[in-house]
Amino acid sequence: MAKKENETRTSIDELNESLSGIEKKVEENKKMIVWVVGAIVAIAVIILGYVYLIQEPNFENAKEEIAKADANLSLGQDSIALNEYMAVADNYSNVAANRAGLNAGIILFQQGKYEEAINYIKKFDGEGALVGPASQSLIGDCYVNLQKYDEAVNYFDKAIKLAGDNEYYTPLFILKKATVLREQKKYAEELAALEIIKDKYPNFVAGYRVDVNKYIERAKVQAAK
Repeated sequence: MAKKENETRTSIDELNESLSGIEKKVEENKKMIVWVVGAIVAIAVIILGYVYLIQEPNFENAKEEIAKADANLSLGQDSIALNEYMAVADNYSNVAANRAGLNAGIILFQQGKYEEAINYIKKFDGEGALVGPASQSLIGDCYVNLQKYDEAVNYFDKAIKLAGDNEYYTPLFILKKATVLREQKKYAEELAALEIIKDKYPNFVAGYRVDVNKYIERAKVQAAK
């Protein structure tokens, strides 16, 4: 493998190690960045606790079916749960179906079925400080794994916008965006993103021991070439 590719992969490894409390690297492949966000994994647990009070058409039926999927997921029957979530997402149009779409997308992502995951996550219409931006970031992760980097950056931008000034999640999404920009050799844009993290989110840098200065200096050198 060329030296350049080794350097890129090494930088990704270092970032994952620095952010082990939030992100974990699940697999490596040549010329591919693979990300899994701890916050995304937590969504599955958070969503299981949702209590829907809005009664919509066929809501009771959908609620019963999604409860079966939740039970199977909790028992580790991911494939069965996936089929049940997909059925709810495909056959209903209510808040239960909305949640089922996201849960299906999470499982499909974990199975490496990124195109299918995108289709189901896009069925999810979510807001909120965590679930909304995390769902957009997960779509970005899918596109990264598909090596569709422009699309990935677009969805990381959406996650950043939805997260607002959250001092922990927003810089995480910015860091993911910066890493993709580096893979695209857009070093000036990578530098700009890293400097935002350093200037606006010192708690994130300190809390997760991200050596952002090292990455900034590296980006400066490459942007100047």
